[in-house]
Amino acid sequence: ADAVTKTSAFPLIPAACHLEDDEEYEFPQLLSAARIGELPDRLRETQEIFDKTGGVHAAALFAVGDDPDAEPELLVGREDVGRHNAVDKVIGWAMANHKNGLPLRSTVLQVSARASFELVQKCAMAGIPMMSAVSAPSAMAVEYGREVGVTVIGFNRKGKFNAYSYPERVA
Repeated sequence: ADAVTKTSAFPLIPAACHLEDDEEYEFPQLLSAARIGELPDRLRETQEIFDKTGGVHAAALFAVGDDPDAEPELLVGREDVGRHNAVDKVIGWAMANHKNGLPLRSTVLQVSARASFELVQKCAMAGIPMMSAVSAPSAMAVEYGREVGVTVIGFNRKGKFNAYSYPERVA
């Protein structure tokens, strides 16, 4: 039988994983602790369905610039009964609409749920270097974040949070 080669118009590029020892990787611009602490409230402003039902999760993607103290630009916020689906909607929007497409190296993802391994994996595959969650990260999420170069932030509430991987990205 003849071999078939599969190609994709949208290659998945992890945030920083699988680099060879001699490869250099330039990490994206850092975000200040104060700005990271504001992300849950900014996400909450996008949650119209949650306001009516109290029963959906949300995810929002923010663009960050050169100044870690500058307010991140809200690119998109989406809601769904499943936290994974909310993240999929955000990444799908970015694939179709974000001016630079994938990878999303100058962005931060904020979620209204816990930080699971699968959500960190989605960030890595889309090239999102930082994920913030209002609840706890799983041990697997933290370990995987360390492996692939994703900053995992948990318990982001009332301006306070824990950075579990790559805390040096927090200015």
